[in-house]
Amino acid sequence: MPRTAPKPIRVLVADDHTTFAQALGIALRLEKGFVVEVASSAEEAVELAAGTGAEVVFMDLEMPSMGGVEAIRQIKARMPSVPVIALSAHDEDLYRARALEAGAVGYLSKTSSVAAVAAAARGARAGETMLDAEEARRLLRQLRRRRHQDATERQRVTRLTSRQAEILQLIADGLSSRTIADRLHVSHQTVRTHVQNILTRLSTHTKVQAVTLGIRQGKITPGKAGEPRSEPRPRSVDAKKT
Repeated sequence: MPRTAPKPIRVLVADDHTTFAQALGIALRLEKGFVVEVASSAEEAVELAAGTGAEVVFMDLEMPSMGGVEAIRQIKARMPSVPVIALSAHDEDLYRARALEAGAVGYLSKTSSVAAVAAAARGARAGETMLDAEEARRLLRQLRRRRHQDATERQRVTRLTSRQAEILQLIADGLSSRTIADRLHVSHQTVRTHVQNILTRLSTHTKVQAVTLGIRQGKITPGKAGEPRSEPRPRSVDAKKT
């Protein structure tokens, strides 16, 4: 008797870069044994995963709006048995950890070969694990440490006064202490005192570290040197604050 051909694997590829998603879909079809659907947004992926009966989902993590991590979480809530494999151009542990925490069974770089993607899909449908238990624990520990660090930094940033935040923004804009003093109509020493207080409150040692922390926590934004951020105030008003 002739052997029955194996049942094709129903795969969903979700990526807002449609050229990449479509190219990967075509490549998987050429590998044979795959039926591929493509989603161009995280929201569409959540709907198509259930609507197409996907057996394996490849999810780009860096999509706008909902985002890939949240899409993984929602797909797993609706279809717990469907394996989701994260895709990203960033080969970093924190990306892997966030995807794993959301329910992904593994992680592949977007630079992976088509053969590697196909093998991952076959293994995922067969119930194979892509990460061993120790590696998964390591990634999740790292994610917990990062969240603790973020919480600590957010707390430090809230300690800044409005004047200190203003000066930190001007530093981020590339202005020198003397230029900031002229713009705010205060003395150079007053600005230096504010800067030292900023470093102390943020528990940083340099202005670069303070600016980096402020940007990371959304307190300030990278700006262009010379752009005024606020109206200057009279020296007499500021002098009372120092």
